[in-house]
Amino acid sequence: MPKKYDSSDIQVLEGLEAVRVRPGMYVGSTGSRGLHYLLWEIVDNAIDEACNGYADRITVTLHADGSASVEDNGRGLPVDPHPQLGVSGLEVIFTKLHAGGKFNHEQYQYSGGLHGVGASVVNALSRWLQADVYLDGSHYRMRFESAYNPATQKTDAGKPVTPLVRVSGTRQRGTTVRFLPDDTIFEDCRFQSEQVRRRLRDLAYLNKGLRVAFVDETASDPEQRESVYLYDGGIADLVADLNRDKTTTHPHPIVFDEVNQGVRMSVAIQYTDGYTENLFSYVNNIPTGEGGSHEAGFRAGFTKAFNEYARKIGALKDKDPNLSGEDTREGITACLSVYVPNPQFEGQTKSRLGNTEVRPIIEAMIFGKMSAYLEDLKNAEVALAIVEKAARAAKVRDAARKARDLARQKNQLEAAPLVGKLASCTGRRAEENELLIVEGDSAGGSAKQGRDRRFQAILPLRGKPLNVERKQLDKVLGNEEFRSLITALGAGVGEDFQTAALKYHRVIILSDADQDGAHIRAILLTFFFRYMRPLVARGHVYIGLPPLYRVQRGSTTRYAYDDTELRRLTNASGRDYTIQRYKGLGEMNPEQLWETTMNPKNRKLLQVTLDDAADAERMVSLLMGDRVDPRREFIIRHANFNREDSFEKFV
Repeated sequence: MPKKYDSSDIQVLEGLEAVRVRPGMYVGSTGSRGLHYLLWEIVDNAIDEACNGYADRITVTLHADGSASVEDNGRGLPVDPHPQLGVSGLEVIFTKLHAGGKFNHEQYQYSGGLHGVGASVVNALSRWLQADVYLDGSHYRMRFESAYNPATQKTDAGKPVTPLVRVSGTRQRGTTVRFLPDDTIFEDCRFQSEQVRRRLRDLAYLNKGLRVAFVDETASDPEQRESVYLYDGGIADLVADLNRDKTTTHPHPIVFDEVNQGVRMSVAIQYTDGYTENLFSYVNNIPTGEGGSHEAGFRAGFTKAFNEYARKIGALKDKDPNLSGEDTREGITACLSVYVPNPQFEGQTKSRLGNTEVRPIIEAMIFGKMSAYLEDLKNAEVALAIVEKAARAAKVRDAARKARDLARQKNQLEAAPLVGKLASCTGRRAEENELLIVEGDSAGGSAKQGRDRRFQAILPLRGKPLNVERKQLDKVLGNEEFRSLITALGAGVGEDFQTAALKYHRVIILSDADQDGAHIRAILLTFFFRYMRPLVARGHVYIGLPPLYRVQRGSTTRYAYDDTELRRLTNASGRDYTIQRYKGLGEMNPEQLWETTMNPKNRKLLQVTLDDAADAERMVSLLMGDRVDPRREFIIRHANFNREDSFEKFV
């Protein structure tokens, strides 16, 4: 008999309780990304004070007790009673969802936060949170805690445990928020210092003249405990930093600033002698890794300005076709920072701007500014060098297009590179299928025999693929291994890449656990980053982690994935055991490979993400580029040659 279902079964979640029940709805996940999202929400509130002209200093501290604090010298959060709710504005901000001063534009013209959700969500998902406000000559404090309530048998989320109190008088102004993430909510409550450091550095670049300090009380190295970021050049300094290890076409970035119809735009552009486009965009200080209407407007206005200028100076004749966007942006490194009054971000992680009205505004501003720059006689030498570079790019474009079409068309010629290579799966649901890229025919044979052919396809690589860094697309497509990979994925390449056309939603790199395997991984990741970036940005790329050792004691077999696990297994096994060190996947028989590396129930996968595209650009250029000295310096500074896995952490 079916269980009775009536109104008493309907659960009403009030206040912040709903946040603790479904944290993923508010911060994306309960993993590292969600943990750091808490910090970014408080940081964003401080940055909003700065970008609206109310603050010029921010300090972020990771404390030894696991808490984090964000201090700014802005106006200070309001502490006067709320006219409708009768409690202080500070209490409203930290205890009420969808409450804040950012819904209209009287206090904040531009905002990157969650419009009132952010601060209260941080409070709800913390063990405790303390807010100190320095306002009108007084220091105020309020503390909130989440604790189990025996009477209701529930956790009271973010409840005030002290009233708003005036601590003392002060000349200081601003707000300090300190919170301890709840370890019953998050899988790991340790903030990653380098991730925080990178984000703060980029925020300092995006906010010219803003002093951003980072204090890490958890750092073992005293020199790493405090850093200060202050860039008077703003995003121009960011572009120069990204091109530090590259050969540039002109010495200083081209910089544009303009405001039109409430949209504020800052752009910095510098060309290199490379062949790929690197555009990093932000909206209200939020990185937009998947682009959006602002990037579309930038590209359209940029291409239009170049074509008009090229025809004006005779570089393009009447009979000549226009330069493509790819031609005009070959080798470009650019940062586009846009401030929009009412941004509409697509997706939980705010990675794409959806405001359609922004595109024509940005397009008009870029076209006007770029046209004026190109036509200014002071810039004639740089303008000519850029146009000549675009013209050279156009000459190889036809060859690249033919190769790209060859990789895209579904005909016999396209399928030829895959004959005898790809072992496809029988499943037709791309979201359930995965492509495993393995190293060599031996590993390929084991993987093909050991796989679950319903959803696993195998593509063996024969030899080491081409390092695509600083290679034009026609050279990349001339490489047989990459042609096979492009064909297998079925989603195109370069600007033609379409995530929706993917045949496999998990692309897993399975290479040997040695330096050659690590190098192959690095080459493949460089290819995906340069020519299929959405594949990485949307979380489709994974690294398979095969075991390093097989430990056998009698009829019992265990596998160790690192030296620490090996020591644990051998200590538990006593003396009567044997160890096999795997030098490659090809040494495993199909059953072992399935059990350890391919079976979704047992395997270990590392998802490749793109949390910081600018930092990824720095590392790819440094490690995979053709300038030897910076790479040597990096290796000498960071590598521990006494550890077998020292190379692994860089790839």
